[in-house]
Amino acid sequence: MTQGIAILGAGIFAKEAHLPALATLGDAAPPLKAVYSRSEHSSKDLADAASSTLKLDSPPSVYHDGDAATDLDALLARSDITAVIVVLPITLQPSIILKALAAGKHVLSEKPVAPDVKQGQDLIKTYEQEYKPKGLIWRVAENFEAEPGFRAAGDVVRSGKIGDVIFFKAVAANYIDKESKWYKTPWRTVPDYQGGFLVRYSKEYGGVHTIAALRTMLPGPLTHLSGFASLNKDYLKPHDTIHAVVKSGDAFHGIVELTWAFPTPTRPQTDAFVITGSNGWLSVNQVSKPGSSPVLRIVVKSLHKHEGQAEVEKEEIIEVPSKGVAAELSSFFDKLAGKADVVDLGEPVSALEDVAFIQAALNSNGQLVDLVKLVQS
Repeated sequence: MTQGIAILGAGIFAKEAHLPALATLGDAAPPLKAVYSRSEHSSKDLADAASSTLKLDSPPSVYHDGDAATDLDALLARSDITAVIVVLPITLQPSIILKALAAGKHVLSEKPVAPDVKQGQDLIKTYEQEYKPKGLIWRVAENFEAEPGFRAAGDVVRSGKIGDVIFFKAVAANYIDKESKWYKTPWRTVPDYQGGFLVRYSKEYGGVHTIAALRTMLPGPLTHLSGFASLNKDYLKPHDTIHAVVKSGDAFHGIVELTWAFPTPTRPQTDAFVITGSNGWLSVNQVSKPGSSPVLRIVVKSLHKHEGQAEVEKEEIIEVPSKGVAAELSSFFDKLAGKADVVDLGEPVSALEDVAFIQAALNSNGQLVDLVKLVQS
């Protein structure tokens, strides 16, 4: 196991997702030895939160810009920190990932892999040519890919229980107002990257999350799309809505609808994901129960026929606790420890496919886009 880890970035997701996930893993996670943020105040705030959430005897060391003794270079120079978790604004992440790799650290970076396909391609190329041969591990933390419920749904699809997949639907209808804590983050309020909330948003379904869930559940990659993007609420610039028709070669096709421009907090009752096969279908939705953590509920409907009898529709309900962040961290730590039979999540190339989908939908304007060519261009 690694000697110790550091968290780079002190925003909402670091506090409300990564720290609780580390607490859930307990001794299965390396000790958190340091935290970094650009400001001393936010870094100290994260260190205090870590002490409370992880029940530490002493807080992790605090690093911040403005002092050579406590800046990011000083943190990365520590030999007792062998891996970092990067939870920084999208446009900062590529340079910080490379900086950490150059310092000899393993890296788990938050999704998306990069702001756009070109930057993602360049980042992956540099990693594979310069740092992967040295044994350094870089993974992208996409919690929807790691979510046990989505993985269970993918197992159902691949088992053939609903037959061959013929079409699917994914819907994410989100409401964001200016008072949302997710909106008030400056780098989201005035994003200097394509797509705004459509690229990265950590509260509900949408953006790269939805695409990662689809590639986890569907039996084959999405290869083409034709879509339209629009802006319906001025404060969510540059775009807040995507509608796309998608296909996977000649195997199956589907519809993806993503929006943060819903006019009211209440939304119509609709399934988040429906995958339809030749012998049945399944739906996947997040369900919150009073007094318990959210679960992903998978409803499977399939036809069964016994000899001499009519076909009977059978229902199966699978409920899996939601713990994607803990699962992605566990996979990363197991990979670092060299454990056998690791579920290796977060391959950067897979995360690049998610960004390519969003980029293609933003720029398609009704034209057919070859997603495979876009990723490989």
